[in-house]
Amino acid sequence: MSQAQAPSEPAHVVHRVALTDRIEYAVFRAAFIFFAALPLTVALRVGACIGELLYVVAARARRVALFNLQLAFPEKSLAERRRILRASSRNLGRLGAEFCHLPRLTAEELPHLVTFADRPAWEHALERAGKTGMVILTGHFGNWELLAYAHGLLGHPITLVHRAMRNKVFNEAIRVVRSKAGTRAIEKRAAAKEALRVLKQHGILVVPADQNQVFSFGVFVDFFGLAACTTPGPARLAMLTGAPILPVFLVREGESGRHRVEILPDVEVASTGNREDDIRITTQRCTAVLEDMIRRYPEQWIWFHKRWKTRPPGEPRLYA
Repeated sequence: MSQAQAPSEPAHVVHRVALTDRIEYAVFRAAFIFFAALPLTVALRVGACIGELLYVVAARARRVALFNLQLAFPEKSLAERRRILRASSRNLGRLGAEFCHLPRLTAEELPHLVTFADRPAWEHALERAGKTGMVILTGHFGNWELLAYAHGLLGHPITLVHRAMRNKVFNEAIRVVRSKAGTRAIEKRAAAKEALRVLKQHGILVVPADQNQVFSFGVFVDFFGLAACTTPGPARLAMLTGAPILPVFLVREGESGRHRVEILPDVEVASTGNREDDIRITTQRCTAVLEDMIRRYPEQWIWFHKRWKTRPPGEPRLYA
């Protein structure tokens, strides 16, 4: 196994960032070097402990996450919601540790970490993508970074639609790691034209569709019984190109470093004759798939995000 290297500070952005951004990047780089130097099994244990520590000390983020869990699972006790959040925090810590090991991961080693619940379904999906392109529906679930990286190592690099981070140096460092497996990232705010090009060239486009959208870019659909402003990107792209929407998730097996790719049936694209209705209906179907996966594995989703921040006109805000 080759030695992983921390991504160096990108020269073309270093002189245009604030001191606080450089400090954040320095912390990231030190953590990357630390975790990459550890055996993966040890890194996973340390990462889980750090994730749980963050649960304890990050009081504001913890309040947001517990509020989200109350909205999603009102039937569960506070103790149960806290248990889910602790497990989610530990998963996030493991994800960070695994990310630091991605540059040294090889295709030969991948089967020891990632398996397919239905390998023929994956091969069939790749065959279809080669004819029509494909929109992969996923979320910030399990280890989404490893999901993209694994497909690249297997010879099928993907294009990822993502929301750029505020810290430009940090954002570039993440891009460099992703690119080692051939992953291309396009920023969500300017993704439409490039995303269409990828699909028309029969590429694989991955769209995480589980985060809050601003009012002008989202549509409101039901998510855990509450209106949530959601990206209509998968629906719009499928309608414009004819590419199927295929839900794919990487599920961590327990608290281990092993993962399982789960491929679900295509999301049916609505065809009522009314374009806006079709977008909303299809987006609702996509969101229902995400909700079902989160209900099955609530400890593998990130609950710290203010998912219900944008409210329908006239509704009061939910977060302080």
